[in-house]
Amino acid sequence: MKHYNVIIVGGGAAGFFAAINIAQQRPDLSIAILERGNAVLTKVKVSGGGRCNVTHAEFIPSELVQHYPRGEKELLGPFHTFMTGDTIEWFESRGVSLKIEDDGRMFPVTDSSQTIIDCFLNEVEKHNVEVLKGHTVKTIQKDEDIWQLSTNQGDFSCEKLLVATGSNTKIWKLMEQIGHSIVSPVPSLFTFDINDERIKDIPGVVAKGVEVNVIGTSLTSEGPLLITHVGMSAPVILKLSAFGAIELAERNYNFDIEVNFIKSSHEDCLEELKSLKQINPKKTVFGTSQFDLPKRLWQKLVMASSIEADKKWADINKAETEALANQLTKAVFKVHGKSTFKEEFVTAGGINLKEVNFKTFESKLHKNLYFAGEVLNVDAVTGGFNFQNAWTGAFIAAQAISK
Repeated sequence: MKHYNVIIVGGGAAGFFAAINIAQQRPDLSIAILERGNAVLTKVKVSGGGRCNVTHAEFIPSELVQHYPRGEKELLGPFHTFMTGDTIEWFESRGVSLKIEDDGRMFPVTDSSQTIIDCFLNEVEKHNVEVLKGHTVKTIQKDEDIWQLSTNQGDFSCEKLLVATGSNTKIWKLMEQIGHSIVSPVPSLFTFDINDERIKDIPGVVAKGVEVNVIGTSLTSEGPLLITHVGMSAPVILKLSAFGAIELAERNYNFDIEVNFIKSSHEDCLEELKSLKQINPKKTVFGTSQFDLPKRLWQKLVMASSIEADKKWADINKAETEALANQLTKAVFKVHGKSTFKEEFVTAGGINLKEVNFKTFESKLHKNLYFAGEVLNVDAVTGGFNFQNAWTGAFIAAQAISK
C-alpha cells in the first residue's frame, strides 16, 4: 500500500487546480492524482469547442451566482474568496493570458484548450505532484484518521482526500456507502428536439432577441435562439434546460414552449404590422423581412400565417394580420426530446449540498474529506460558469487542506 499526504480522485480541471495550489503552499506534502482514464483533463480539451471557456467576465459575486440553477446560495460566500478576477490572475501569473469575448465568455488568447492543459501539466511536474493514470477507484474507507483506497492497480492511503470526479456515478455510490446522500442526476445543458415545418430546412438561422416560456411552468428565458437540424439551441434554450433540468426530466422531455421571436407584446406587434401596411403597401409580405428577423425565418412565419407568397402588405386582411402577430409573439412548438449540447455534457445532481461546509468544501460527515467541481450538486448555464465553480471550490479546498 502506497501512502500519500493528499490524494485527489479525478484528473480533471478541479483535481489539477487543487493539486497545484496545495503543492505550491505545502511543498513538503506528497500529493497524488488518481485518474481512471488513460488521459487527463479530457473535458478541458473539448470545452468551448476546443478553445476552453475558462471563466466568464462577471466580477460581482451576487451577479455571478445567478448563473447557477443549483448552488446559487452556497457559492455566494466562496465567490467572495475566489472568483473571476482571481482566476484571471492565477492563469496570467503562469503565462496564460485570457481574453473577453463580446458575450462575456473568456478564453486563452491562443484560442486553444491545449494552452490550459499544458499549464496544468507543467505545474504538476514542477511541484512534483504524481499523476497516476488508469487507476479506477473501487473502494474508499476510513480507518481511524487514515483514508484507504483500493484501485485496479493497487491500494493507497492518505490523511486528506479530495474527490473531484465530476458526474461519476460510481464515485457517488462510494460516497453513499460512507454516509453521504446523492441528489439523483438528470441532464442539464441540452438542446430541444422539435419537428416543425416552421423551422424545417433552415438550420443555422439565429434570431437574436427572443423570449421562450415552457408552457405550464414558471420557466422563462431570453437571449439568442439558434435553429438546428433537430430543433432549437443557443443560450435562450440552454438556460431553460439548466434551470428546468429536474422539471423537464419529470416531463420526460415532452412539453410545449411558447416563443416570442421579437420580445414585443401581441398588441404592440399588431400596431406595428398595421403601420407596415401603410409604409409598404405594394411590397410583398413574404419578401420584406421585418423586426430584424433573419429572412428565412420571417418567410417561414409568414407561410405559417397562411399568407400567400405573392400577397402585398396592402392586401392582407385582419385575420392574416392577427395570425402573423401570433406567429411572431406567441408561437407554440412541441418539444419531443433533447440532444446533448456539443461534447459538454453537464448534469444536475451529486453530493447533497447540505452535507458540505462551503467555507472549506469539507464534508460535514467526515473530517479530511473534501469535494470540488461537479461531483457536488452544483451546475451552471453555459459560458464558463461551470469551470469557475471548479476553480473556486478547488482553491478553497486546497487552502483548507494546506493548513
